[in-house]
Amino acid sequence: MSTTSSDVFTDRPTGLATPIGLTEPNGIDRAAHHRLDEAWLAAAWSHPTTRVFVVSGGQVLIDEPANGADGTDGEPGRTELVMTPAFEAPVTETHRYFLGTDEDGVSYFALQKDALPGRMDQSARPAGLREAGLLLSAREASLVTHAVALENWQRLHRFCSRCGERTVIAAAGHIRRCQACGAEHYPRTDPAVIMLVTDDQDRALLGRQVHWPEGRFSTLAGFVEPGESIEQSVRREVFEEAGVTVGPVEYVASQPWPFPSSLMLGFMAKAVSSEINVDGEEIHEARWFSREDLAAAFASGEVLPPYGISIAARLIELWYGEPLPKPTH
Repeated sequence: MSTTSSDVFTDRPTGLATPIGLTEPNGIDRAAHHRLDEAWLAAAWSHPTTRVFVVSGGQVLIDEPANGADGTDGEPGRTELVMTPAFEAPVTETHRYFLGTDEDGVSYFALQKDALPGRMDQSARPAGLREAGLLLSAREASLVTHAVALENWQRLHRFCSRCGERTVIAAAGHIRRCQACGAEHYPRTDPAVIMLVTDDQDRALLGRQVHWPEGRFSTLAGFVEPGESIEQSVRREVFEEAGVTVGPVEYVASQPWPFPSSLMLGFMAKAVSSEINVDGEEIHEARWFSREDLAAAFASGEVLPPYGISIAARLIELWYGEPLPKPTH
């Protein structure tokens, strides 16, 4: 059977109801050609317009001004990423990551530290990417995504996988080099598929993982295995987790998901069987929902929607036809 079949999906709504989190245009040029230019990096770091923020344990500091703090008649100000000029940034010898430049020539760096600096003022607080990605601008969210991904990789890959010796940071945080055997190691990204499966009645298959709270349902997902195409991975994961056989598969969009190092590849898929048999290890429960079923379950609180930043919510919206309710917890 063909791996894609656009005519199978023609009766679903077209276009995503809301943008996919962490993927919107952000105006940042990663400027990778500068990563090995130590003189350029030193000049960029010392430039007065350069902006720096700290990342620690996947968290950054965000600033939430009180009502009226931005001078707008009592309206709350926009949540912002706490950044400082380089000369005010905490000292670090090696864990300084160049993230890119914007259209005005401003350079951005992240510093990896064991802890975030103290509160800048009463409105600044720590936040992880799942929360910050919903509150910050597309530009700031993209910077945090890049920094969190690098921090996760750096913390987990301090030793050479070839000889076991400790590695050192190079290329402004984007390479680790082994000084013993000369191997170079690059940031790792693990491809994972995430799919909304529909049946011949146009019902959607949603599942609840074993560690999720009661009522939390979302799309199925899983990692791509070695030697496997992404379409094969969609079919395998759905069958393994829910016992449902999938036929046509249509790619929709992708999303960076550095928790710690994934790239989510989103699909719509068509089931050719409807009997559900969950694996009980990853998926505790799976159900077919019509749009009316899901709307009623949202309204009663029987089903909790997926988190708004995730591509899962956007895939469900693509079938559902409108934005999902916001999660309450």
